[in-house]
Amino acid sequence: MAGTVDRSRTGDDGTRSDPAIGLWARLPGEAEREWVRDYALLALRIDRRLTADGGTVLIYRGPAAWSARVAAEEPPPAGRLVADADALVESVPWPDPARRRYLRAQLTALRAAADWLAGARPPLPEYASTCLGVTVDWLPEELFAEQHDRLATALPAGRGSLGERLRAWDAAHLLPADQTGRRAELLSSAIAETRRRTGALVDLPADERVSVELVSGVGYRAAGHHAGGVDSALYVNADLPFQLADLCYVVAHEGHPGHIAESVLKERELLHGRQRLDHWVRFMPGPSFVLSEGLGLHAEELVFPGDEAQRWLTDHVLRPAGIAGDGSDFAAIHRARNVFFGAWGNAALLAAEGRPEPELIAYLTRWALLSDDEARLALSSIGSTGMAFYVLGYFHGWRLLDTWLAGDRRAARVRRLLTEQLLPADLVAD
Repeated sequence: MAGTVDRSRTGDDGTRSDPAIGLWARLPGEAEREWVRDYALLALRIDRRLTADGGTVLIYRGPAAWSARVAAEEPPPAGRLVADADALVESVPWPDPARRRYLRAQLTALRAAADWLAGARPPLPEYASTCLGVTVDWLPEELFAEQHDRLATALPAGRGSLGERLRAWDAAHLLPADQTGRRAELLSSAIAETRRRTGALVDLPADERVSVELVSGVGYRAAGHHAGGVDSALYVNADLPFQLADLCYVVAHEGHPGHIAESVLKERELLHGRQRLDHWVRFMPGPSFVLSEGLGLHAEELVFPGDEAQRWLTDHVLRPAGIAGDGSDFAAIHRARNVFFGAWGNAALLAAEGRPEPELIAYLTRWALLSDDEARLALSSIGSTGMAFYVLGYFHGWRLLDTWLAGDRRAARVRRLLTEQLLPADLVAD
């Protein structure tokens, strides 16, 4: 900004104790330092413009001075953000082809968002494909119907529609009302078990700490947050009933080997000089999150293959809570629900066409087997800033990894997902 001192260039910004500044300052050349700084500022500015009504579509772990600078400045026009993205694409200072490809893919997503802010309104499938790095199109309902058939076998016999049977299964596995105080204890136990099993796949920090935080008034069921170093937290919605059959599914997705594990290990790579500082800036509607969410949806089965999650839950959680077995197949139920994220994606495409809410609710109740209330909640998520196409990444990431993780290279590929910067295109080529 005119009339101000760019203290990020001089390092005289009052944040000498900020470890991120120290890492940035150790980059070997001025061109590298300027590029990383400008990349971070671009992402922060786009995030601010996209989320003017609150929230974020960016995970930012870079210097605090840069985020403070963007928060204090007059937001630049969208056309300038487009030009800044183009300039960064042309000036990537690293010669390594893989790294240049990765950075340009992230900038493609950022530029598409800047274009949208500037008034470009391509069809959602085109926009989402550009941002996510995967081909987004309408998924045939036969895909969901096949899972309906498998779900009918995986659930215990009962009356009512398939959706009603699924909700009855959920209700049968709720933590009893007189045991809700055990919620944090059960979560901690599952965190310890998923960390132990993940440690057999990849080396984890021995002193890593994951706390449990029960929160109210939030729009999610659970969320993993890496606070930096060896400290992370699993935030769990205290206002929702606690479904015990989903305990490992949720904890593995948000924790280990899912989001927390990925953040901890990639930060460790950064600190050891093996990862790049652009990991500070993670634009959520971008290609890296297609793989992150795909990993999250596969996380339970990666560390609890077959029926191991169900057996562990039966021995350590369900039987002590007084919940008897009912012959259901937890793994098959969770796999079906992963596929149903494709129906969420189809609903997002319908919403982008301007279809009325009753039609969208009917679609989600028919194919994703949501209740009317659950469908309305899903639509509120799909309609929030950035999420209309972020949600499309869940199914496409799950499907891509479902193929890539098959076979005898599974363990090595899990380690790559947790420690390397990969793109969906890398998996397709591999």
